[in-house]
Amino acid sequence: MKKIIAGVLAVMMMATAFAGCGEQTPANGGATGDVAGDESKTSSDVELFGEEDNISLKVWGPDKSVDLLKRQCDAFIKLYPEKKISIEVVAQGESDAGTQLLNDATTAADVFGIPSDHINKLVRAKVIQEVAFADEVKANNSETIVEDATRDGVLYAYPETADNGYYLVYDNTVVKEGNEKKLETVLEDCKAAGKKFIVSAGDGFYSCMFIFTAGLKTDGIEDDGITQKFTDYNEDEVVATMQAFSKLFHEYSTTFQSLSADKIPSGFSTGVCGAGIDGSWNVVADQTALGDKYSAAKLPTITVNGEDKQIISMFGYKFIGVNAATKFPRAAQILANYLTGEECQLQRAEELGWCPSNNVAAQSDLVKNNEAISAIREQAENSVPMGNVVQQFFEPVGNLGNQLIADKTDPSNTDYMKELLKETLQNIKDV
Repeated sequence: MKKIIAGVLAVMMMATAFAGCGEQTPANGGATGDVAGDESKTSSDVELFGEEDNISLKVWGPDKSVDLLKRQCDAFIKLYPEKKISIEVVAQGESDAGTQLLNDATTAADVFGIPSDHINKLVRAKVIQEVAFADEVKANNSETIVEDATRDGVLYAYPETADNGYYLVYDNTVVKEGNEKKLETVLEDCKAAGKKFIVSAGDGFYSCMFIFTAGLKTDGIEDDGITQKFTDYNEDEVVATMQAFSKLFHEYSTTFQSLSADKIPSGFSTGVCGAGIDGSWNVVADQTALGDKYSAAKLPTITVNGEDKQIISMFGYKFIGVNAATKFPRAAQILANYLTGEECQLQRAEELGWCPSNNVAAQSDLVKNNEAISAIREQAENSVPMGNVVQQFFEPVGNLGNQLIADKTDPSNTDYMKELLKETLQNIKDV
């Protein structure tokens, strides 16, 4: 750990570190300027904290990561024995952290985990600080990841993972080798075995597959920061793809089940589930439930008008941010940088199955030999960036998914599908 921190501190410039991170938080919500540095500094140097002492920080992380996060924070405290530091780690889902911060930044965590699509609203509300260690972050992570957390040339969050997406997970005694490549054969094998195939079809994070696969994809956000832009698309192709999904789910109505992805691990444990589309956060739970029967792959194809189309998903990254209202801005920035360093990311990869964003950690044998991480990475090549998506995208697209699987829906009704598509897109734009 000390080697990691030493490497970070070796490039810090004490004169400009945390400019604007004094008692008054600047209007832009954060520290200004990169932190570069004195080659003589080591991990035990405490100048970076300035006059901050008797430091009390709160850290938010998802429930599954709390135990590890506590150990990492304890290790951080031991690096600075000259300072009195206490850190409270609290379970808080990443999907809710941004909302809680917007509700009341003064009572929210000083350091918190968020998905990439939350950055826009936090920047607009000026409740997230700029990253103080921008040069270090840029050197240790891919340009794509850095860009995902950059707004108007300013980096606002520390990259934590490169795996905020989903993939096909299955019982390899149910889904035959090679059949994981096509949605039709996955469903067929699950039906033959009397098992369920689970997808959270009413959640816009997943149901976006039903339109993305046809080429209708998000294309960034308008200058107002809230209006979704889309790529050009062929309406007939999108409608035909929606119909193909709907037709399959109706044909396999006794096999297909729309449930939260968090139900997949328990479904494997009880023997009810044969396969599902699950996320990186459930890797360990799925592996534990299936044991030697665990297998993972990128999402399969679906046949549309005789053509096999690769299913396109949504993919993003997870970040750690610093609250603009923190009373200890220097300590919070140092901790956020530490928690997203190579060593901490490798620990999360080993214990939680999370894919590191750090360039060095991502090339480790631990990561390369992880079947789930390999599947998620491969699917990432067939995805739409989550950072291009506005918050109001998810509810209408989730509703579209619910309509496609509804018993009353006739998959062959082209006019209905066209109207559903138009309403969905209009509801996304109506803010």
